[in-house]
Amino acid sequence: MVKSGVRTLYNILFTIGFVLSSPYYFARMRRRGNWQRGFAERFGKYDTKLKQAITNRDTLWMHAVSVGEVNVCTHLIRALQLRLPNLKIVVSTTTTTGMGELRRKLPTHVSKIYYPIDRWHYVTRALNTVRPIAIVLVEAEIWPNFLWRARDQGIPVFLVNARLSDRSYRGYKRFGFLFRRLFRGLAGVGAQDEADAAKLRKLGCRPEAVRIVGSMKYDAARLAERRLLDVPELLRRAGVKLGARLIVGGSTHAGEEAILAEQFLRLRARFPDLFLVLVPRHFERSREVGRDLQARGVKFAYRSDLLSREELAPGEIDCLVVNTTGELPYFYEHATIIFVGKSLTAEGGQNLIEPGELGKAMVFGPNMQNFANVVRDFLEQNGAVQVRDAAELEKVLGDLLADDVRREQLGRNAVKVVQKNLGAIDRTVDIIVDRLATGDLYVAPKRPDAPAPRG
Repeated sequence: MVKSGVRTLYNILFTIGFVLSSPYYFARMRRRGNWQRGFAERFGKYDTKLKQAITNRDTLWMHAVSVGEVNVCTHLIRALQLRLPNLKIVVSTTTTTGMGELRRKLPTHVSKIYYPIDRWHYVTRALNTVRPIAIVLVEAEIWPNFLWRARDQGIPVFLVNARLSDRSYRGYKRFGFLFRRLFRGLAGVGAQDEADAAKLRKLGCRPEAVRIVGSMKYDAARLAERRLLDVPELLRRAGVKLGARLIVGGSTHAGEEAILAEQFLRLRARFPDLFLVLVPRHFERSREVGRDLQARGVKFAYRSDLLSREELAPGEIDCLVVNTTGELPYFYEHATIIFVGKSLTAEGGQNLIEPGELGKAMVFGPNMQNFANVVRDFLEQNGAVQVRDAAELEKVLGDLLADDVRREQLGRNAVKVVQKNLGAIDRTVDIIVDRLATGDLYVAPKRPDAPAPRG
C-alpha cells in the first residue's frame, strides 16, 4: 500500500508539473530548432525503423541527458562494443543538441532515440518497444516511473560516471521516501570518487553495487575527431593574423560574455594582436550575446556567417561568436588562454578536462560546484587557475598573456592530471560486463592492457 501510494502521489504531482511547465519547455525546444523530428518519441512512440533494428536482438539501452553526457556516452559505447559485440545498442538523449551530437558521432548501426517523458504510459510504451536486457544511465538523472517500470520488468539498471552535487544530494535525501528504493534497486553504480560513493550509499545504493572508477570525462576528452573543423582557416577568413593571441570563452552563460568583452577591450591596449572567441553554452543565446558586444563597441561576426561572406580585413572584427554546436573543442585547440564558463556569473561550472587534455592554460571562476573533485585535481597539481571574481579574472588574464613560460607550465601540468586519471571507461565496462556475463550472452575477453583501478 505504501509503495502504491508513493507512485500515485508522484504521478499526480508529475502530471500537474508537466502541464504547467510544458509551454516553457516546448518554447525552448522551438527556439533551438529541429524539434519536430522525433517529437513523438518523447511520448514513447518509436518508428518501424527502430523496431526492425532491434527485432530478435539483445538490446542495451543507454541514456545521456545532453551534450556533456553524450560525449562520455559515445566513448563508453565504443568500449562496450569491443566487450559485448553481439549486443544491439540503443542510445537516448533528452535535448535536440544532444541528439545532434549523437547523430554526428555515432555510426548508423547504433540507434538514436529521444528519452520518454516520465509518465507511466509513455515509459511503459517505450520499454515495451525497446525491450532492453539492461539500461545504462550516464550520470545521475533519476526518473521514478522509468525505473519503477524497468524494475517491474526485471531489467537491471546501471548508473555510471555518477556524481552528485551538494544540491542534488540534498534533494534526493529530502525525498528519500521516493528515491531510496530506486537507488537500492540499481544493479551497478560507477562513482567518480569516494565522496560521491559515500553519498550514493547514504541515498540507498547497496554497498556491494557501488565501485569507485574515476571520472570517464578524462577518457572522453581524448577525441580523435578534432580536425573536422579548420579553425586556422576560419580565423584567417575573419582577418585574424597568424600567431595572434586568442582568448576563448567556452560554454559561457549570461553576463560572462559582457565581462569578457569589457576586459578584452582593456587588455588589447597591452596586447594589440589579441582576439576574442566566445562560445555560448546555449547557441540560441547568440543574438543576445551579439547585443551585449555591440553595446560595448566590440566589433564581431557570427561563426555561421563567415563562410558565406567575403574574407574580412585584419582588424575588421575583434571577436567571433560561435553560434553553432559541437565545435568548442576545435577552438580550444588554438586558444592562448581558455576561460571555462558558467563559473563567474552562474553556478555549477563546465567541463575543464577537455581543455586540460589539450595542454592549454585555463582559468575559471569560483562557481565550479559540479566539478568539485576535478577542480581539486587540477588546482593541487597547478594545472589551472581559479579566480574569485571578475577583477581577479582580468588581472590573471593579463599576467598569463604576458608570461609564455607560465602558460606552458600550466598546460603541461594539466596534461599530467588528465593522464593520471585515465582508465575509468574500462573500469565502468567491467561493472556492466560482470553483471551481464551470464547465460548465452557472449562476452569478449577483457583487454589485457586495460588500466588498473587507482589506489
